[in-house]
Amino acid sequence: MARDTTITLTGTGTSVGVPVIGCDCAVCTSDNAKNRRLRSGALVRAPEGNFVIDTSPDLRQQLLRERVRLVHAAVFTHSHADHIFGLDDLRIFGHRLNAPVRLYCEEPVERQLRTSFNYAFDDNVEPAHRFALPRLQFERIGLDPFQLLGLSVKPLRLLHGRLPVLGFRINNVAYCTDTSGVPHETLPMLEHLDVLILDALREKPHPTHFSIDQALAVVEQVKPRQTYFTHISCRLDHERTNTRLPKDVELAYDGLTISCG
Repeated sequence: MARDTTITLTGTGTSVGVPVIGCDCAVCTSDNAKNRRLRSGALVRAPEGNFVIDTSPDLRQQLLRERVRLVHAAVFTHSHADHIFGLDDLRIFGHRLNAPVRLYCEEPVERQLRTSFNYAFDDNVEPAHRFALPRLQFERIGLDPFQLLGLSVKPLRLLHGRLPVLGFRINNVAYCTDTSGVPHETLPMLEHLDVLILDALREKPHPTHFSIDQALAVVEQVKPRQTYFTHISCRLDHERTNTRLPKDVELAYDGLTISCG
């Protein structure tokens, strides 16, 4: 019997995570586990295996916490360091699978991954060392839906400042981290959602991320049944912020698991 599809938010923090090194604010020193936020990413348990959305620098810690034994693929929103620099943590899965881990991304992301992890794609590595290299295979994606491990995944064009990035819709759940703008043509693809997971960095506006008010304006436009805000800075305390948010809108937290139907 096919298992249910779920998405787990493996990290809900900013590029520096929370607590922030050297910060002694009330959130960074909080005892509330929901105020501890690893770098943003997600794990999708699909009918035919597992894949991650982005490979944050905290990926090893995230997969250990979620007791993940295998990852078959990764899909990427964009190529910033906090979303790709855990790529080498996929190395063990290529060996366990005896097959490449597939990497679904746009051309600029592939180019950055090949540069940042050049050793993984070096055909001149001496044979004695090849066994230690990651086994990875690129799969180029655009804006058309693609099939992955028994699911149809729909890429969503978003803007991260001026940088075009991707979100992803899986059934009636959409994951939209690292965005400050939803193009007009993308808005209809965010309608009729059970759950919207959306960037909301802080109260104050930011040039490349939604503020709380900006994210709420998107929520008002597309009207999902439930919204969780992610990519959260240490400026937002989990409990205190939730008391100020509208019904059916909450801050996400690391380990939150959502059914994708």
